[in-house]
Amino acid sequence: MTDVVLTGTGVPRPDPKRAGAGTLVRHDDVAVQFDAGRATAMRLAEVGVAGSDISALFITHHHSDHLAGLVDIVMSRWLDNAREEGPLTIVAPEGPATRFAETMLDPYVDDIAVRSGHGPATRPEVTILGFDPSPAPTIVWEIGEVRVSAVTVHHEPVLPAVAYRVDTPDGSVVISGDTVVCDEVQALADGVDVLVHEVVDREVLVPFFDAMPALERICSYHAEVGQLGALAEAANVKTLMLTHLVPAPANEADEQRLADKIKAAGFSGEIVVGRDLSTVTF
Repeated sequence: MTDVVLTGTGVPRPDPKRAGAGTLVRHDDVAVQFDAGRATAMRLAEVGVAGSDISALFITHHHSDHLAGLVDIVMSRWLDNAREEGPLTIVAPEGPATRFAETMLDPYVDDIAVRSGHGPATRPEVTILGFDPSPAPTIVWEIGEVRVSAVTVHHEPVLPAVAYRVDTPDGSVVISGDTVVCDEVQALADGVDVLVHEVVDREVLVPFFDAMPALERICSYHAEVGQLGALAEAANVKTLMLTHLVPAPANEADEQRLADKIKAAGFSGEIVVGRDLSTVTF
């Protein structure tokens, strides 16, 4: 059995109901986390996952709303004295994301020194596995029967940005990260059980473009709802989980309207309009 859990469906603007971007995939005793936006550790705790339970953490790109909770996970893992799981493995495309992981603990040097005097005897450690991203699927991590592959996606001007695919004995799931609808994700997601994809409902936002020019620019490098529905159908995706929702649905009626737009674009599979801790099991 494999679980896909949305640990955060939010965006840079804080929302008490939506933690920062993140997706957890669990198969037996393997737990892999994709991105770690604000409050990720709290959402993981809600589903019984401690920092020391995470087998590896994967970064899609270096935007702060996908990384703000990473230090919390690393420090929590270090302070969890119940088990000694060793360094947290962080997998990321070479560049800004790996540089962030290499330096993120520097501001905590004094805190770590004090805690080391009466708690863990060593500094918290991470193992950073950087990789050169490619538009062709490349295996970047595997353990036992769980394999993770990556491809480059299009979130320019943010470079690099990647999507990941997890294959387990039960099936497969793709996590898009932030990207426009693109051929690379469609190929990676071909026939998957679950596609976790960000989405922007541009139609709802157009009336605000004149007053907020930056909003139109932001929409230009995110996935438009109609195009996403067409991609998911073309890829023969079984379940589409929508996350990183712009704008976030305010109620069930908003959620239904978003799902209806996905269906109108031709998608015939199951749709999950993501809330924090929305879960699909296969």
